[in-house]
Amino acid sequence: MVACAETILDLDPAKTEITFTVHDRIHKIHGSFQLKRGSVHLDPDNGKVWGEIVIDVASGESGSGMRDRRMHKETLESEKYPEAIFTPDSIQGKLAPQGQSEIDVHGVLKIHGGDHELTLHLLVDGQSGQYTGSTRFTIPYVEWGMKNPGIFLLKVDSYVEVNVVVSASTHV
Repeated sequence: MVACAETILDLDPAKTEITFTVHDRIHKIHGSFQLKRGSVHLDPDNGKVWGEIVIDVASGESGSGMRDRRMHKETLESEKYPEAIFTPDSIQGKLAPQGQSEIDVHGVLKIHGGDHELTLHLLVDGQSGQYTGSTRFTIPYVEWGMKNPGIFLLKVDSYVEVNVVVSASTHV
């Protein structure tokens, strides 16, 4: 029996979308962040995964210059914490080389100076060494030590919904 080789997924920042939504009492605030870089190593024989996915926190924007300046200065403190890094450590499910897969990737998200366990449920489509995947998760940013950006009459939820669509190519 031949052992499977390690698979390396290189994420493509130009084809990856990271969007967020924060709710206030009146409407939803939408925005985005850029992927800086990412590489993930999979060992299919034992379910191990490692690597890192780096998000450029300083790239965050919501379409309002004043709101974005406040978000960076008071909530994200992006000058002090310019990156968020997800470091995967285990995987449940199998990544199919062709067609659709559902996998759960557990790891640690380092953001705003803290380490937080996170499991990402991914829907993945593979085709000829190319993968696209999507996941959705919630970050309880106030619980994780960030300031709520709400002001006097404008109350904002204490969590942010994050949607990710990632594109990656693989090599063995």
